[in-house]
Amino acid sequence: MEYRETEIKGVYVIEPRVFTDDRGYFMEAFKQADFDAHIGHVDFIQDNESMSSRGVIRGLHYQKGDFAQAKLVRVIKGRVLDVAVDIRKCSPTFGRHVAVELSDANKLQFFIPRGFAHGFLVLSDVAIFTYKVDNVYAPQAEAGIRWDDPALGIDWPVEGMDILTSAKDLKAPLLRDAVLFD
Repeated sequence: MEYRETEIKGVYVIEPRVFTDDRGYFMEAFKQADFDAHIGHVDFIQDNESMSSRGVIRGLHYQKGDFAQAKLVRVIKGRVLDVAVDIRKCSPTFGRHVAVELSDANKLQFFIPRGFAHGFLVLSDVAIFTYKVDNVYAPQAEAGIRWDDPALGIDWPVEGMDILTSAKDLKAPLLRDAVLFD
């Protein structure tokens, strides 16, 4: 696998080696020793999967305090625009984001450390999104930021789409009003 750190320290795009032939393809989706050597050790404890249709925006989500989560995300069917926003108040990249297209065709993965809000927009008719996390889901610690907060400057390619998001995400605060990481 090739590990490429983005312009925000600690956020990585990971490109697996894919071997194809007449039967299809094979790839290693995760190898702990390689991950540790390139990024550092993360104890992933759970794998999650979601299915969404075109125009669905999930996020920008995170968990606060002791329940913060690092995530390793990828798409196994379809295409999404995946976004990580640095919400660490003391970070030199506070408020900046990284956006990457993840798809079943490019097989890229995106590592998002603790201290980031995360979300994605489905670009294909359907997308199956899977991710590893290093901490349990804790409803009392969940938080979010509005996906369309102008202060973030995220270029969501939503033109011509019917956007669908949850009521909870529509009520999320702007970055300036959110609970952040120190």
